[in-house]
Amino acid sequence: MNAYLASVLENVKAKNANEPEFLQTVEEVLTSLEPAINAHPEYEKVKLLERMVEPERTVEFRVTWLDDKGDYQVNRGYRVQYNGALGPYKGGLRFDPSVNLSIIKFLGFEQVYKDALTGLPIGGAKGGSDFDPRGRSDGEVMRFCQAFMTELYRHIGQDIDCPAGDLGCGGREIGYLYGQYRRLVGASEFGALSGKSVTSGGSILRPEATGYGAVYYLCEVLKHDGEDIKGKRIGVSGYGNVGWGIMKKAAELGAKVTYMAGPDGYVHDPDGIDTDEKLNFILEMRAKDPMHCKPYADKFGCEFVAGTKHWGHKDVDIYMPAATQNDVNMEWAKKIAESGVKYYIEVANMPTTNDALEFLKKQKHMVVAPSKAVNAGGVSVSELEMAQNAERLYWTAEEVDKKLHGIMKNIYASSVEVAERYGLGYDLVAGANIAGFQRVADAMMAQGIF
Repeated sequence: MNAYLASVLENVKAKNANEPEFLQTVEEVLTSLEPAINAHPEYEKVKLLERMVEPERTVEFRVTWLDDKGDYQVNRGYRVQYNGALGPYKGGLRFDPSVNLSIIKFLGFEQVYKDALTGLPIGGAKGGSDFDPRGRSDGEVMRFCQAFMTELYRHIGQDIDCPAGDLGCGGREIGYLYGQYRRLVGASEFGALSGKSVTSGGSILRPEATGYGAVYYLCEVLKHDGEDIKGKRIGVSGYGNVGWGIMKKAAELGAKVTYMAGPDGYVHDPDGIDTDEKLNFILEMRAKDPMHCKPYADKFGCEFVAGTKHWGHKDVDIYMPAATQNDVNMEWAKKIAESGVKYYIEVANMPTTNDALEFLKKQKHMVVAPSKAVNAGGVSVSELEMAQNAERLYWTAEEVDKKLHGIMKNIYASSVEVAERYGLGYDLVAGANIAGFQRVADAMMAQGIF
């Protein structure tokens, strides 16, 4: 490894020893940058990598709110504004008990390069809280969101930082957050948050955007091999907005999701989750109980297997992990490779452990695509929402879908071009990392050292 790169990585490990998720993603990104670092020795003199791995700003704060029983609850809130060289910070808010600073930093670091890949003028950030909205009443969620925004509003704005939704922070939460933001600043500053309802300046396709974009990226991968998505069988983990968007767009294009995994196990529907009845039932199911997918199997008379995941079945053409980080470890990676499946398309943020990802990349029969490229559709539509808000425009679903399709095609093409330029062959993972890095590096070099 390049001596400068190795030194930076060693220092990051020493300084962040108690942040495993952050270290995992930094190591995955930095180790793939060696060709670009070798080509630009000037980066070492200006300490470019040292500046890149440190967030520009980290905000951590207390969130105190009143539950329905009249008891005060205290949570911790975060916003890590990682890199704004390309434009206003952009990235989601995650509300989940698992949230800690390490997770928010890893998500923010990934967001920088994901946002850069879109070609749009946005930087990278991430935020959230260890608050769990599941099982809470609308009133409790509203009071938490209002308390959270009472601190966060000082650090965001349409030209500063535009948060969006993420795990546990959907349209309801964004609505409450935006309402409190408007109340505090005294202005209808639509561009301060994205993922809003259409009536508040939101984009009409934002809930489906990440899933739609993932399928558009998949289509480009298939096209490279002279294949078509029609008739393909897909295994997905997760059935939130991302997984649901994959199911919906895949069905529209003639493919079908036949495996769906959740916290309680997995469902196998060989006929495919491809009808309006099935797709609408998933919306109802997750609204009532997001932790169980068994009701789908009960409703439609298909197989449910409790307490495990579906990775490794042979009757699948494409695997798309779309749930959460580290969903696929080395044990599952070996089963996936043994199944003979050709396409492994990451969708969730860092769904594969580093060792498992390296293992899968080495399988000669497999094509592996990285999440930072595949799941960029969500943030792309969020930025389109910002542009729509700035110009006081309204774009139809068809217009947004067309723009999204074009962005995903460009992300794929740039990843392929960069990998080939540096002699890496058809390496979509390294290509995406270097393409995103190079765009941020160019902006940072142009703006001087600070």
